[in-house]
Amino acid sequence: MTTARRQLIDAESTPFYHVINRCVRRAFLCGEDALSGRSYQHRRGWIVDRIRQLSSIFCIDVCAYAVMSNHYHLVLKIDLAAQQALSPFEVIERWTELFSGNPVAAKFLKGDSLSEGERIQLDTLISDWQERLGSISWFMRCLNEDIARKANREDGCKGVFWEGRFKSQALLDEQALLACMMYVDLNPIRAGIADSLQTSDYTSIQERIEEVAEPATANASLKPLLQFDGAATAAEQSGIPFHFADYLELIDWTGRAVREDKRGFIACSRPKLLLELGISDDAWITSAKEFHRQYSGMSGRWDAMCAMKAKYGGKWCRGKQQSQAIHPH
Repeated sequence: MTTARRQLIDAESTPFYHVINRCVRRAFLCGEDALSGRSYQHRRGWIVDRIRQLSSIFCIDVCAYAVMSNHYHLVLKIDLAAQQALSPFEVIERWTELFSGNPVAAKFLKGDSLSEGERIQLDTLISDWQERLGSISWFMRCLNEDIARKANREDGCKGVFWEGRFKSQALLDEQALLACMMYVDLNPIRAGIADSLQTSDYTSIQERIEEVAEPATANASLKPLLQFDGAATAAEQSGIPFHFADYLELIDWTGRAVREDKRGFIACSRPKLLLELGISDDAWITSAKEFHRQYSGMSGRWDAMCAMKAKYGGKWCRGKQQSQAIHPH
């Protein structure tokens, strides 16, 4: 039985989520169709641009992404503090960037006086819109509908474009977040369509490397990817809880190990993050290859996974063996 979305996404339990969506038609979402010879590579840019635009409107940060030939992966963080801090004016202004809004909201923005009934209606609208601006479901709806309309228009057809509603996994702790980001960033290398991080087109790791090399080229009008925040204390942390240099070292080491078309070379010295987290080499490489298949709707410490499942009436969790492997302490 399909699990209700509200049971899969609970910002109070964790702000971090891995989401995946896949195209339903034979024609590739973004790749090259071998039968027709037609290329859809430009659609990968559509998706990246839309993700970044939506991140600037919603209170949702992008930690990692990878746009493949017929599906894409995102690692998102719900920014509850930013969502709750929005003023009524900011809520309306952001929402009306995506939707037509409401006449009462338009009057409020212009500074016109409102009747008591209109004030009550406005308060309800603002409450609903503010909640939606922190919703991954609404974020994905705005992303998928826009891409589907553009692709259908380009293909000269109508109908369903996506396989179904997006799949999501809750990332309950640092190990789960790290393993999932690595899995997403290494998708093109694991699939054999790129042989280095720098040539992994339409991935967050390529974007981060390019920003470090040429920071002036970043688009100031778009919200940047969520920054690595390893230097902050736990109380002050608002970004990804690792140092980017450590993440880059680990992903380079992992990328060379997961290549299936040649023997991976494992450096003699283990990456710092593996040493700090106490994760074995074998457990980490397995996670980098198979993260999505090893878990169902959540990933983290086994006791935390069971607790979250029990909270919503579930009877069993998937991924005990791998969870214990990447949470050895």
